Amino acid sequence: METGKLYVIPTPIGNLEDMTLRSINLLKECDLILAEDTRTSGFLLKHYGIETRMQSHHKFNEHKTTDEMVEQMRGGTCVALISDAGTPAISDPGFLLVRACIQAGVDVECLPGATAFVPALVESGLPCDRFCFEGFLPQKKGRQTRLQQLAEENRTMIFYESPYRVLKTLCQLAEHLGSNRGASVSREITKIYAETVRGTLEELIIHFTQQTPRGEFVIVVAGK
Repeated sequence: METGKLYVIPTPIGNLEDMTLRSINLLKECDLILAEDTRTSGFLLKHYGIETRMQSHHKFNEHKTTDEMVEQMRGGTCVALISDAGTPAISDPGFLLVRACIQAGVDVECLPGATAFVPALVESGLPCDRFCFEGFLPQKKGRQTRLQQLAEENRTMIFYESPYRVLKTLCQLAEHLGSNRGASVSREITKIYAETVRGTLEELIIHFTQQTPRGEFVIVVAGK
């Protein structure tokens, strides 16, 4: 086990069996685990018999705790960063700590593992050779501007969305990109009710008007 290092460790997005052996071993061997929500991560750690000390690190406190964490790592502490699900820093806290570590000369290693947009992209049947990951669209300020810009995007586009806004987002995408644009919607990836629905934006709007959206969503849309 190397000391004075930050390991960025992906955690399952639904199915606990998607945890890698290396991730489990590193979480057992490191000195401290920084977790987005210690209660959520507690279930995962208990499942794998990981007893390493845990501390909260989320978007509401990361500005305050980052410098302290970097100093601990410079002093030889080995730290693992995890989020509630998926790869930290991808639509989750993590970027600030990674950047601060690099600036301070602390070694950073991100392990490969679960992230929602890759399986959604592959399952969409849309071109995977070039794509842009947009994450969550701005909720209010800048949303219309971003949608107008994306109307000219040639690459396959990927969005994250909550069940409460997925229909609204599909309608706005249809408005700006055209209702005949090909798209795919994946929900509950790796979970028991996982589902991918493909069609035009108009067909997807009809589907989710008739079927109440449930779960976490990834929307994949064909480029121009």
